[in-house]
Amino acid sequence: MQYTFSPKLRTASFVMIVIGVVLYGIGFFLHQQDVANSTEYINGLIEAHPTQFFGDYITDSYASLNTNHEEHMHHLENLLKNRPWAAFYVPAYLSFGIAASALFFLCIQFVANAGWSMVVSRVMEGIATFLPVGAVLVGIVALGSTFHMNHLYHWMEADLVDPSSPKYDIYMANKAQLWLNVPFWTIRIIIYLVVLSLMVFVIKNATRKLDEAHGDLKVYSQLYTKSVIYLVIFAICSAAFAWDFIMSLDPHWFSSLFMWYGMVSYLVSAVSIMAIISIYLKRKGSLPLFNDNHLHDLTKFMFGFSLLWSYLWFCQFMLQWYANIPEEVQYFQQRMAQYPLYFWMLIINLVAPFLILISSSMKRRYQIVFVMGFVIVAGHYWDFYNQIMPAAVGPFHNFGFMEIGSLVGVAGLFTFVVMNALSKLNLEAKGHPYFHESKIYEYPF
Repeated sequence: MQYTFSPKLRTASFVMIVIGVVLYGIGFFLHQQDVANSTEYINGLIEAHPTQFFGDYITDSYASLNTNHEEHMHHLENLLKNRPWAAFYVPAYLSFGIAASALFFLCIQFVANAGWSMVVSRVMEGIATFLPVGAVLVGIVALGSTFHMNHLYHWMEADLVDPSSPKYDIYMANKAQLWLNVPFWTIRIIIYLVVLSLMVFVIKNATRKLDEAHGDLKVYSQLYTKSVIYLVIFAICSAAFAWDFIMSLDPHWFSSLFMWYGMVSYLVSAVSIMAIISIYLKRKGSLPLFNDNHLHDLTKFMFGFSLLWSYLWFCQFMLQWYANIPEEVQYFQQRMAQYPLYFWMLIINLVAPFLILISSSMKRRYQIVFVMGFVIVAGHYWDFYNQIMPAAVGPFHNFGFMEIGSLVGVAGLFTFVVMNALSKLNLEAKGHPYFHESKIYEYPF
């Protein structure tokens, strides 16, 4: 079964890209005016919202340790200049993570010898096709940091690890010896992006050969082996790039479960997009074998991963807050002070999926799952916004032209790449030994 890329959807994806670029350009132009008058702009914001810059109160000890106003203004100016990069980074990182985890989810199906999911396996492949493109988008921001084109990762400042500098930070100096130093960090990110991207072609080539070999078990065994290899690679890389890309934005903060927290966020987004695309293809007549049994199981993962994300978020918040560890609690203090809507994302990411998708019958309703898919993806965009923006721009966050433009533009690019890839795939994986099982699959409840 073949899908023909709808001319309307193709045009819509191009329009989204153009609108995204135009909005981002307008936002960037307006932002440069603020940067040009940064002192007046920042002082105006401090007068209007002092608690977002200094908290609820300023103690005598704080005042005695922070007497260099000029240095503080320089730091704030760097945060202000980061906004164009951070606005682009949020959707870029989310789309990259969605593609990587879609391939991860597909390989789990192969390794687990799952039968139910083979009807939608090509949808997973199509989403994974975006991975090299997402790697380029994330790579632009990361390499921009490496070459000091932005100040997203302030640990890259050389004075922090120079014992003779007044800015010397022994904590950063210790981390720089092993992990957080620019050369090693750059090598690592290149490895993540290149290796993960190459594995897309390896897995897609293996599934194509399986179709051509009409389910030959030797070829299937090769696909199984390659899938295991990707699972190992993803397990290592997803943990490491969560530390390098996101957690190192807040280098004085640490969470031992952060890698799982981030991974589940883009994994539930990936499964939601699988459901959205599968329903769309079903309506277009390109995926006739997809039925409410397959939809039910996809929605189970949407529901389950939403609860897992919520559990990890709560563990991270409750344990650090309850333990009253200053260097870790400040992560949440900043978000509570500067991002008044921080906790509201729990409505979208926990309450809505729990209340709406808990019923087995609701998991079979195409319209409800279709809408909830978009709701969940939007909620996890909000999650990554809350992960990246506080460290990158601090109190200068907004959801203006640049943020909207980046989101719309990346969404348009994602739509074009994924749907174009699906139009080149045989959507029925007839060469897979369990494809027939997936065709007749029926969830018993």
